[in-house]
Amino acid sequence: MEINFIALLLAALVTLVVGFIWYNPKVFGTIWMRENNLTQDQLKSGNMLKIFGLTYLFSLMITMTLMSLTIHQSGAVGMVGGPPLIDSAKPSFSAFMADYGMAYRTFKHGALHGFMSGLFFAFPMIGINALFERKSWKYILIHAGFWTVCLTFMGGIICAFA
Repeated sequence: MEINFIALLLAALVTLVVGFIWYNPKVFGTIWMRENNLTQDQLKSGNMLKIFGLTYLFSLMITMTLMSLTIHQSGAVGMVGGPPLIDSAKPSFSAFMADYGMAYRTFKHGALHGFMSGLFFAFPMIGINALFERKSWKYILIHAGFWTVCLTFMGGIICAFA
């Protein structure tokens, strides 16, 4: 099973693109700033190269996890001890991959798993942290919505093209 690293690099850009739209003042940016007690001046004072660079790096880390959640053939590779080397995998692995190697490798399938990751991983984690930080439900829903949208698109890209 070949990995398309270009697809992973592209999927990692999703957080930046969606974030640019999602946190725009005309969408949820004004509410987000109010919920975090932030001003435009405070936002402008940050090191944007560092913020965007680390965001992209963290997003690449997420793509690696999403790959195993969206591409089911990863489990078959794991059963033979990793990527099959010359003559290291049993003939049944080759037969399995010939029959099912591209099964469920669509944008729609990956988007479904990405959405479920947002709903059942990101939303609860953000919710737990926000509750202890005494943040509002607006805060929780803005961030959980952002991550659910991002993971949906990332999962779709990864599953269809990686």
